Amino acid sequence: MPQHGGNLLEAARRYGRAPDAWLDLSTGINPGAYPVPSLPPRVWQQLPQQDDGLIDIARDYYGAPALLPVAGSQQAIQLLPGLRAPGRVGVLSPSYNEHAWRWQQGGHTLVPLRLNTHGDTLEDSLDSQLDTLDVLVVVNPNNPTGHRFAPAQLLDWHRRLQARGGWLVVDEAFIDATPELSLAAHSARPGLIVLRSIGKFFGLPGLRGGFVLGETGLLAALSERLGPWAVAGPARFIMQAALADDAWQQRMREQLPRASERLVHLLSEYGLPVGGHSPLFAWLPTSTARALHEQLAHAGIWSRYFDPAAGGPGLRLGLPGEEADWQRLGIALAQIHPSKRNQAVQA
Repeated sequence: MPQHGGNLLEAARRYGRAPDAWLDLSTGINPGAYPVPSLPPRVWQQLPQQDDGLIDIARDYYGAPALLPVAGSQQAIQLLPGLRAPGRVGVLSPSYNEHAWRWQQGGHTLVPLRLNTHGDTLEDSLDSQLDTLDVLVVVNPNNPTGHRFAPAQLLDWHRRLQARGGWLVVDEAFIDATPELSLAAHSARPGLIVLRSIGKFFGLPGLRGGFVLGETGLLAALSERLGPWAVAGPARFIMQAALADDAWQQRMREQLPRASERLVHLLSEYGLPVGGHSPLFAWLPTSTARALHEQLAHAGIWSRYFDPAAGGPGLRLGLPGEEADWQRLGIALAQIHPSKRNQAVQA
């Protein structure tokens, strides 16, 4: 089974530190979460109402012609492989590992896609293999590397796949801070499926809220498999509030990139090789990733380690929240690399 960040109870048992004594940087989730409004009693006392206005608010936020609410985009990731006959599915490595796992479990042939050794760009490497695939799954920005794909490139790949009855699945879980990269407005095209999450940008992973954006026939097939009341009433209420709050969203689009640059600067000060980043995390591709993960854990800081089998070795670090959290990370890095500040080191 795939491993994930946010597993603080496991960390607490392994290192003998209480869960609330950790600084959790393992998930790439906005530490400044959307302030959840007070919930009226009716959302607990009634079944979820499908005509509660969530669809209209979400379509306006995403700019998508049609969409389906789901209990986190993970729910859709698990169901999509069952909507196609087995075929060849290309998935980046490293990337969100549930994609590869679920397509493989669904009987499809997995084609791991990595940078080759000839110096080509990631786009060149994918482009050269595209015509051998039935489905291409892309996370944009990629988790954990932060690589960003241009919409024009993705649309060209979709055109080529769809001409053969193929799919392009674009997981946009981390795209809300850079909405200009989104394919949401194009998602009604056959063979283009866009996944969106409330958990990352809005900082509400426990809500289990998300959307599938796609053409109506595909959404109907997914809805039939989900059955009624796929998303709980309280979650629907909070999702409406978050998606409609333009002022909060704009503040986050200004704050998160600044925090991301601060994280990159802090890591670089201690000679740590930042290979890429998004507004919510930084990626450290380094042969010392396992040792760094252990050293941070002993300082009470939980990170996400990727072993070689998962596209590593590498380490993903999310954003600290409060100033005290930034200071705690800085102190830990100073203890780990006391002589490396302001010096670049080889990965």
